[in-house]
Amino acid sequence: MFSASEIQSVKQRFGIIGNSPLLNHAISVAMQAAPTDMTVLITGESGSGKESFSKIIHSLSTRKHGKFIAINCGAIPEGTIDSELFGHEKGSFTGAHEARKGYFEVTDGGSIFLDEIGEMPLGTQARLLRVLENGEFIKVGSSKVQKTNVRVIAATNVNLIKAVEKGKFREDLYYRLNTVPIYVPPLRERGEDMILLFRKFTTDFSEKYNVKPISLTEDAKKALLRFPFPGNIRQLKNIAEQVSLLEQEREVDSPTLSKYLPTNQTRLPAVFAGTGAGESTDFTERELLYKVLFDMKKDMNELKKLVLETYQSGGLNANIINKHQTLFEDLESPVSFEQHSPPVQSSNVPIVLDTQKSADEDNLYEDEAIEDIIHEEDDNSLSLEKKEKEMILKALRKHNNKRKYAASDLGISERTLYRKIKQYDID
Repeated sequence: MFSASEIQSVKQRFGIIGNSPLLNHAISVAMQAAPTDMTVLITGESGSGKESFSKIIHSLSTRKHGKFIAINCGAIPEGTIDSELFGHEKGSFTGAHEARKGYFEVTDGGSIFLDEIGEMPLGTQARLLRVLENGEFIKVGSSKVQKTNVRVIAATNVNLIKAVEKGKFREDLYYRLNTVPIYVPPLRERGEDMILLFRKFTTDFSEKYNVKPISLTEDAKKALLRFPFPGNIRQLKNIAEQVSLLEQEREVDSPTLSKYLPTNQTRLPAVFAGTGAGESTDFTERELLYKVLFDMKKDMNELKKLVLETYQSGGLNANIINKHQTLFEDLESPVSFEQHSPPVQSSNVPIVLDTQKSADEDNLYEDEAIEDIIHEEDDNSLSLEKKEKEMILKALRKHNNKRKYAASDLGISERTLYRKIKQYDID
């Protein structure tokens, strides 16, 4: 193990602020792994500083004089990532006017940092696995096997185990990458490091713009420590610079600081599970939206049926209410309908209208309303698949059966549209 002074020296060299045990442990593991050629997988939330650990590993390794390239796999389009990583030959695809070297060829003898590795397409994952196991790769459009000696450092902010279970990440690649795991703790698990980082950011701001630095009162420090910081270090830096720029008083108390700490830090709703046996729980955003809309439509139809039955029976009573209990499940307090007296018959009470109408006109409007309700009940039988098929047909007609433009209009990939066309047997 490394001494506290050695770890502190590394932190100073790479500008890492903090003394939390979790942070020190992560740095210690990176220092131990650096002299080897073992593949490292760095995990942690977005904004927690994972790239700094990749630089530590490369700089303390025997490859420190070789090239180091950091690549965000999620920022490269799926159609070009193979070319970016492994290169291509001239004429291998449209726009390939000349041969190009990929990152694995350029960084031969050095290190490559693959950030957001969980976003890498499955086809590219297979190519990467071959590089890790044999040091071999093939350029796009070529049949020649080339050799490379590159150390791979990967990072992700997603749970790769769950991605493997869903078939979105190769299991063999996961275990090949996870030779040396390093967990970078989120800011909320680093305790007093928040105060040190806030002071660092405000000091840097004051030096850059020649203003007096911000200081926090004790209650402001406590408020800062209570905040969860879902955006981690990036969010803390953003808040520190806002306070430094906008506050006239250079000593900030808790109420003042609270103005800069967002109050709507609630998480997004969790994806709901199916209720039936074997029902899938993996919904796309579009399918979730469809479900919400159909649930709303179902409630509206239930409400219309309630109005219709009330009209036909001449009043509201407990039996009618009991048939439509689902409409009242969300009420904060239960309502007892048995205690209500029977409705007064309409024959004994005159009906006063805003504008005078004939009885025939009233009956006409009432009949039309009943027909609309019945029509809505029939529409409710349409399934999600039928609605989706209708939307696809509409988009294809709109764009004269050009799938590329129809898919863009629908907000899905052309491959997904082709699969849907086959699924619904659309000519």
